[in-house]
Amino acid sequence: MSVSIAYLAVLLIWATTPLGIVWSSESINPSLAVFLRMLIALVLGVLVIKLGKIDIPFHKKALRLYAYSALGIFGGMLCSYLSASYLSSGIISLVFGLSPVISAVLAKRILAEPNISTIRKLSMGISLSGLAVVCSDNFTLANDGIYGVIFILLAVFFFSLSGVLVKSVSLAIHPLATTVGALSVATPLFFLSWLLLDGTLPIETWQAKSLWATLYLGVFGSLIGFYAYFSVLQKLSASSVTLVTLITPIIALTLGSVFNGEVINDKLLTGAFMVLLGLSIYHFGHLLPRLKKKGARS
Repeated sequence: MSVSIAYLAVLLIWATTPLGIVWSSESINPSLAVFLRMLIALVLGVLVIKLGKIDIPFHKKALRLYAYSALGIFGGMLCSYLSASYLSSGIISLVFGLSPVISAVLAKRILAEPNISTIRKLSMGISLSGLAVVCSDNFTLANDGIYGVIFILLAVFFFSLSGVLVKSVSLAIHPLATTVGALSVATPLFFLSWLLLDGTLPIETWQAKSLWATLYLGVFGSLIGFYAYFSVLQKLSASSVTLVTLITPIIALTLGSVFNGEVINDKLLTGAFMVLLGLSIYHFGHLLPRLKKKGARS
């Protein structure tokens, strides 16, 4: 899978994941929903590994890679599912837009990556401001919403930390091997979490929408999504990979409008423009001085 295709896959899957999490948790306990999702991904992943005869190393460095990867899967996903009981899919996607900032700060300290340039700091500020505008009408701390905010902030931290730590392990293995190895570590933890937080199996209350959402997240959100994510993470910096989270809230809110009847208003359009402007500056802002020099010479 090429980097561009993998990046696009991550973008589309991450954009649909928040709504899938909300739907799967409607009639299935969140801790059980995420465990079933990961179990589906692990079983399918093992089958693909066997059929494709892909080697999964189990030496010390590989185990460290799986553990770092599992940190983002377990911590990020469990907290995301717990937040879904309090927050909308748009808010979940919005808060994950903080990932590039957190990843960049962590990468600077852990990986000794270069300082973030002023123009990139400016671009992040513009994009994050756009995300705030997009979801400003939807954000509320009514009832126990503060718990949802705490859970999703923890999810973003674990996700960002995991991505940075994975970059600290220099090991060239098949991305699917990384995916299955990480799922092998994370899935038992999800099982224990379900036992501790719920432990019930009320199949009679499950609805078709929740079951289909769980299946989708197991196949695409986990197996294919993690495979694409680890493929991209091997080629790009951790902070660059998480920039995709600046686009996904726009798509996520659009999906919410189409499937959940959410209104697309002027604030959403304004925020979307700000997000895309910030991303354009982040990726192409460094070319402006060169263009000015060429213009001056001509």
